[in-house]
Amino acid sequence: MSSADATAPRKFRFAAGGEGNAEEGGARRFVKLAQKAEELGYDTFMIPDHLGNQVGPIAALGALAVATDKIRLGTAVLANGFRHPAVLAKDAATIDVLSGGRLELGIGAGWLKDEFDKAGIEYERPGVRIAKLEESLQILDTLLRGQECTFTGEHYQVNGLKGSPRPRQGPRPPIAVGGGGPRMLALAARYADIISVASPSNKEGKMLLSGITLEATAERVERIREAAGDRFDDIELNWTITTVMPTEDREAMAEMALAALANGYPPNIEADVTLTVQDILESPYLAIGTHEEIADQIRAVRARTSMSYVGIFPTQMEAFAPVVAQLKGE
Repeated sequence: MSSADATAPRKFRFAAGGEGNAEEGGARRFVKLAQKAEELGYDTFMIPDHLGNQVGPIAALGALAVATDKIRLGTAVLANGFRHPAVLAKDAATIDVLSGGRLELGIGAGWLKDEFDKAGIEYERPGVRIAKLEESLQILDTLLRGQECTFTGEHYQVNGLKGSPRPRQGPRPPIAVGGGGPRMLALAARYADIISVASPSNKEGKMLLSGITLEATAERVERIREAAGDRFDDIELNWTITTVMPTEDREAMAEMALAALANGYPPNIEADVTLTVQDILESPYLAIGTHEEIADQIRAVRARTSMSYVGIFPTQMEAFAPVVAQLKGE
């Protein structure tokens, strides 16, 4: 019996991501993008965390807290190495108060080495970055409950600091952690309320093609279930659809996608396996077909994996909106 068979499925939720381009007028367009996501019926608007040509996520969240009314606001995801968890807890609690209790705090170990190097921030080996993230998650859990935190770890020490302001959400705003590899998934299973199930990547940060299949994704979910134990039913599982391809001919579009992969496109994917048309059509990370077919595909993903929280990139937010309308509340 799969984990999805054990309990009734969670209702679908949908998140739109914001690129947050910081060029002239970009910040204002970013606010309008969040307002458009709210208008289209998305449940959450997510902000990335990059040191390049992007808005700062904490400041942007503050702006969106007053520029939107109902849509939840999140980070996808903050790089732990950019901020001390005690400082982040203060900012996150403030955002939750300003937004009326709409924050979803996504945080990860940090993966883009180039940004760390340009900023003069040490980019430590993966084991250290994951260990630091685990300590941060423990500190954030305490401070975001408005409790006093005393923590002595290898990387962080907090001495009698009380979390304030007290967030609007109780017992604290939900914490999201994403990952594709075994160590990150196990860590997320121990601490996160929301887990973003990603495809594993190679040492250069390229996504492994072998990880996008439905079966490989289900295997990652099973690893989460085993690591989470009794917590599993309380965890919401998220994934991000990287490409939406509306079409009346799913098979022909899948063939085109396979041809592009064979020619090295997109460049951020390592084609470490050869996939079939069926693999492409069943993949959680690709949405191909009519709106009705895509909706059925997403239902099938939930039935197989128990994942229910769907992320969409901002450039495809409007193209995917009819699917949101079909599945909303289901």
